[in-house]
Formats: sequence, structure tokens, C-alpha cells
Amino acid sequence: MRVFLTGATGFIGSRIVPELLAAGHQVLGLTRSNAGARALAAAGAEAHLGDLEDLDSLRDGAAKSDAVIHTAFDHNFSTFVANCEKDKRVIEALGGALAGSDRLLIITSGVGMGIAEAGQLAKEDVFNAEHGNPRILSELTGAAMTEAGVKVAVVRLPQVHDSVKQGLITPLVAQTRAKGVSAYVGDGSNRWSAAHVLDVARLYRLALDKQQAGVRYNAVAEEGISMREIAETIGAGLEVPDVHSARPSRSWNTPARIRSPLSRSREIASLSSADACMNSPDNWPAWAVRRSSSTRSMPAVSSGAGTTSHSSSARSYWR
Repeated sequence: MRVFLTGATGFIGSRIVPELLAAGHQVLGLTRSNAGARALAAAGAEAHLGDLEDLDSLRDGAAKSDAVIHTAFDHNFSTFVANCEKDKRVIEALGGALAGSDRLLIITSGVGMGIAEAGQLAKEDVFNAEHGNPRILSELTGAAMTEAGVKVAVVRLPQVHDSVKQGLITPLVAQTRAKGVSAYVGDGSNRWSAAHVLDVARLYRLALDKQQAGVRYNAVAEEGISMREIAETIGAGLEVPDVHSARPSRSWNTPARIRSPLSRSREIASLSSADACMNSPDNWPAWAVRRSSSTRSMPAVSSGAGTTSHSSSARSYWR
């Protein structure tokens, strides 16, 4: 198939490109720059110039293709609601070009969208249209496209990482370095699920090959790790104190059940990206934090290659 891929030069999309090519598909990759076009050509894909604001270019790319995988998203969280509204317009444009055909549109959301209410499992067969995270707009738009005759599937992302970039953990490390404290909300029991970027890329390809409409895949391969453990690990790595909220405004401890092609069904935990931003000290009032007087050893953390215990010899990551 000829697949139109948005976000083709991004963190996840650039891994989807070789995954699709290896499976015998052709890739038409969206890019907004000549440098991106050169990168796609070097990878063996065809470039399609445009961006998320150019809806005509998106419609044109979708019309030229046998299927669409939409991974592009503006991750500037200072304009998160506006970015979700932009994603709505993008999905409508892509879906409009595919309406009335048998061509699959795979859109992207977050694992937290499968939470019926706080404290429950986030499940693939749950679609909570009233979810408070603005990213639910992507799935609401996908549902509207389904009603309009578009063949839609959803991939829900956790924290996606490789050995260099760790989803929202990467900006947390940068923020901790800048603030001099490592932060978590409440008791830090809220948990983040994760998957290696190569596993996520494979899931998109498997979803394409399955050609099922109306399905949602939780792209999860690792158990949820508590925010407290993450904050303690970052704090120990940077040798700064831990900070936690005295009065958290919300508490999420929402394990999810997965049945995606990535792994067997099991309990994991999830936290949507917008809720994860609640762990930012920039979003707390002055009374909400207090320093921990204790020092803790650095715990092991899970990576795509297994479980690695950080030590002083690995401090270059933090510096």
C-alpha cells in the first residue's frame, strides 16, 4: 500500500517509515522543510511538502494514498488546548479525503483516554467521551469521521522512549536541572506506562496490516512506574532534593489493561500527557511544595533493553 504518514520526520514517525518500507509498503511522508524531504528520500520514502496548518496539502496527501497514519502533533504544552483543536481540524481534513472509501485512517491519542473514571483501568474498549483531557478531542473527531463513513482506528500512546529520549521524562529532567528540585504531586503514586519507540512503530504497522476499523490499541509494553520513583531517580541522578505537593489537586493511579499486538494482556498504569503536566512545579502555588529532608539511593528504571540500575558511572546522562 501507499501510506500517507504525517509526522514522518518526527520521533515516532521516523521509526514508522523503515517499518513500513520493510513490510513492502510505499511511504508518502509529510514534511514542512527541504531538510525533511532530503531525510525522507534518504530513508527510501517520498516527501510531501506541507504542515498541519495547510489542510489542502493534507487532503491532497490522503487522496493520493491507500491509507493514512497520522502521528503529527504540536507538543507545545503552553498551547495544549489549541493544539488539540488543531488536531481536530487535521483529522477532519484527512477523513474528508477518505470518506466513502475502504481506506484506513489511523489516528493518535493517549492511553488515558481509556479511563472511564479516576482509579479505574484504562482499557482499549473504553471510550470516555467526557474525559477531561483536551486530547479526547482527537478521538471524538475520529468517532465523528466513523459516522461519516471513514474507516478509523486509534493508537493510544504512553510515554514513548529510546535510549536518548524518554517522553515527558526528558523535559522533567531539564526542568529539574533548571529548578534545582525534583517534583511530584501528593504521594507520587500516579503511574506512567511506557513503550520503546521501535515497538510503537511496529504497532502502527500491525494496525495498518490488520485493517480493522473502530478499534483502539494501547501502545504499551512496560508496567507503570510511579511518579515518586521517577522523581527520586531524577533527583538522585542530578543530586538535588525531592519535592512533593502538600495538597494535590487531583490523584491519578489508573492502571490500564492492554490487548494490543505489543504484548499479552496484563495490568499496566497510565497517565495522560496533560495530567502529567500537573507534576510541573510551574503549575503549583507556593504553598504546594515542601522539600524532602531525606536522601535516597537511585532505584533501577525500566528501559527498552531491560532494567538498568543507574550508578555514578552513568551520570553523564543527567549532566
